[in-house]
Amino acid sequence: MADKLIIKKRGADGYKTFSIRIKEETVERIDEIASKTERSRNELIGTLLEYALENSEIQ
Repeated sequence: MADKLIIKKRGADGYKTFSIRIKEETVERIDEIASKTERSRNELIGTLLEYALENSEIQ
C-alpha cells in the first residue's frame, strides 16, 4: 500500500501570511542585509520582528 499524501490546512504550520506597507528605503535596507547575510527577505523580516518584540518595552 502506498504512503498517503497528507495535506494540511493553510496556516496549520504555525505561520501566518499577511502584507504590510513600508517605505522603499526600508525595503532597500532589508534587501541589502538579506543579500549580505544570504537570507531571504522573509526570513530576515521574521528575525527582525522577533528581536523587536523580545526587546521592546511599553511605557
